[in-house]
Order: sequence, then structure tokens, then C-alpha cells
Amino acid sequence: MDRKKIWQTVLGNLKISLSSASFNTWFPHTFIINIKPIDQTRQIIEIGCSNPFTRNNIENRYYGLIKDALDQVTGLKNDLVFIIKQGEKPHFAKATLGEEPLFETPIEEKPAGFEAIEKAGLRPDFTFENFAVSSTNQMAHAAAIAVSKALGKAYNPLFLYGGVGVGKTHLMQAVAHEVLQKNPRLKVICCTGEEFTNEIVNAIRKKTTQEFKQKFRTTKLLMVDDIQFIAGKDRAQEEFFHTFNSVWRVGGQIILTSDRRPEEISKLEDRLRSRFEGGLNIDIQPPDFELRTAILLIKAQQRKFNLPMDIAQLIAGNITSTRKLEGFLTRLMTEAITRKEPLTVELVSAIIGKSNGMVISQRLVKPKEVISAVANHFEIKISDLTGERRLKTIAGPRQILMYLLRTELKIQLMEIGRLLGGRDHSTIIHGVEKITHNLPTSEQLRVDIAGIKQRLYGPI
Repeated sequence: MDRKKIWQTVLGNLKISLSSASFNTWFPHTFIINIKPIDQTRQIIEIGCSNPFTRNNIENRYYGLIKDALDQVTGLKNDLVFIIKQGEKPHFAKATLGEEPLFETPIEEKPAGFEAIEKAGLRPDFTFENFAVSSTNQMAHAAAIAVSKALGKAYNPLFLYGGVGVGKTHLMQAVAHEVLQKNPRLKVICCTGEEFTNEIVNAIRKKTTQEFKQKFRTTKLLMVDDIQFIAGKDRAQEEFFHTFNSVWRVGGQIILTSDRRPEEISKLEDRLRSRFEGGLNIDIQPPDFELRTAILLIKAQQRKFNLPMDIAQLIAGNITSTRKLEGFLTRLMTEAITRKEPLTVELVSAIIGKSNGMVISQRLVKPKEVISAVANHFEIKISDLTGERRLKTIAGPRQILMYLLRTELKIQLMEIGRLLGGRDHSTIIHGVEKITHNLPTSEQLRVDIAGIKQRLYGPI
């Protein structure tokens, strides 16, 4: 890949990791100026920024994130130099691929209300059309649809809570997309709890609190992501209390998201908690296998990338986090471009095996804990699991153990063989590949592995 394609791929990874507001603020007009090889393993990459303020913020806040992405894309160790330079067209439009995309994407007609959507800082792909629905999020989806049709009347406030990557932000922004397409002049504010807190702090420091109040208290649709962030911050909670009342009193709609229900947010003032609980509170569960497959296919279709169903099921069976799914899809598309060969089950299996950190772990675990968890789950002795017996009732759990040691703990094949009674590395490879291939089609296998992970990490 040339420098433009390298940078587009890096920006694709950053887009997944950062909030849309942060990404759109700092990265649309950045680009790679030059790549200078040092030796076979290292190189210097010069990154252009439009002004000193942008350069300082990117270098101070995102250096490590950019370096990790570049190291992964190039396969080399990179030293970064940030330079002020203008004159090049941005390679990545706000939250969308730019004029020369890495994966050829035809320029699509801008939707109605595009300027208002862009001004509100919304992700263009976070629409109802792009939201996959299943039993884990069906109620939340229905509530969001109802709110979009009658702001301030259906459910107010609408409080969505759940773990990372379950679709809370997507649904919240989909409501804004829907109403702005019908009425682009409607005043909409979409921010995070952190951004709300920072704004009130800056307003106090600059003595612009009146402008702050005018901005937030007159909106018709107020959406705050990760509202739990304001808990314990007295000034932010005080201001949000009055903002909430002002918007709600005149029939404005309020949508909030959090990683937990209102009563579980510690240091949240009782008066705010009561208002959050006064609307509709909906829990969004982690996506099941079918939903993860659907999400993958939708994301691939958005990027005009042909992803076969069997490969989508293979990925969804092995990766449970939706954000990791999107990151893996970007990695897979990059591999397809660089290798210039069709995707196969074998190739994708190899990439899954090599990808570090694809499964989110709640805590670090030791190999002995995994062995014990598998033995307890299947109610067999550890000595049988690590011994020579080849009964079917033991062989299956043993292969699951191989798979977990390899994919969760990233243990080398020879070490896994040693832990399991001195087995040959080819036996370990066979066991890992068998579980990897069977996961997309075996519901019982997915249930067993989820149960074992719950023993190791708690609820996931």
C-alpha cells in the first residue's frame, strides 16, 4: 500500500476507537507526508497537520494510538514526526472514507438534512437502516423508533444502558438522523458526559455560562452518551439538573445512555436519579451469534466489501465484541487488498489465531484457572483432561481447552502441549482449528464456551 492507503486504513481504525466528536475535530485534514526507512524493521513516518493547535493535541493525546495502528498496518516499528503542512486534500472526510478510499466506495448522494447531521457531529452510518435487530435489542429499537416519531411525547427521558458495543450510541444517534432528515432546522445536541462536563468547566473559567445555558437549555433533542461520567462532579450535576428540567418542561426530548442502570450509578444525586428513572429505562444485552453475524454483513455491505456468509459466521463465532468485530473487518479488508487473493476459511482462521486481543477479557487469568474452569464446566477431573484418555466425553472438552488457551491467553502451541500432558503441537493445532471451524454452526459449543468464560471473567 502507498502512503495514502496506509493512512486511510489507520484512520479507519481510529474512527472505531474514538468518539465521532474527537475524530471529526482532529483527524479529517491529517495525512502522511513522507515515509523514511531506517532499516528492515523501523521507519520514520511524517504526519501532516493543518495547524499548530491540531498538531500539539494529536501528538500529546493520540501518539500511542496512531503508532499502534501504523505498526499493525505496516508490519514495522514506526517513529512518528508531526509537521505543520497544508495544501493536500483530506483523505478521510468527517466520519467517512474520503475521495480516494482504500476500498473502492462509490460516492453516494448525501441524505436529506446532511449538513444538519454533520453539524450535530453524528456518525453518518448510525441510522435505523444500518441497525441490526434481534431479541437482545428489540425493545430498545422499538422505543427509539417511537421517540423519533413523537419527540417529547413517547418516552421522555429514554434511558438506554448496557455494556460496551451493544448499540446504545447507534440507536441514540439514529433518532437524531430520523428527525433531522424531516426537519434539518431542529436544534439537536449530541455529546458525551465528559464533553458536557468539560464545557461547563470551560464556561465557568471563561465566564460564558450564559452562552452555555442558552446552548443546552433551548435544544429540542438533547442526547448525552455515557451520562454516568457526570456522577460525583457537583457542578456538572447541578447544571445538568437545570438543563434537564428546562428541556423537559417545554416538551424537548432527552435521550441518555450509560453502562449501568440509574440506581447503580454511584455518587449520582438522588434528584437526577429520580428523573432518569421517571422515563423508560431499557437494558440492551450483548449481541448473540446471529446478531453478530448480521452486524458483520451490514458493516461489510456499507464498505462495499463482499463478505461470504460462511466467513461472517466464522468470525462471529470466534469474536464476541461488536467493536472488535468492526476492527477485525478492517483488518480483513486490509489483508484482502495486500494479499490480492480471495478470502478462504483457512485464511480467516489463521488471521483470527494471530490477532491479539480480539476477545475482551475482564481480568487476567492463568492457565491453571482455565483448565479448572473447563473441568468444572464439564464435570470431569483435571487429571482426565490433561491425561492420555481419548474418550469422546473427554476429547471434546480437551479441544475446547486448547482453543481457550490459544485464543484467550495467547499461549504458544508447545506450551499448551506441555500443559496437557506433553502432547505434540500438531495435536494442539488440530484441536484449535476444529473448535474454530465448528463454532459458527454449533449452538451448544458456543453455549459451553460462553459458560466457561463466565466462570473465568464473570458476566460478559
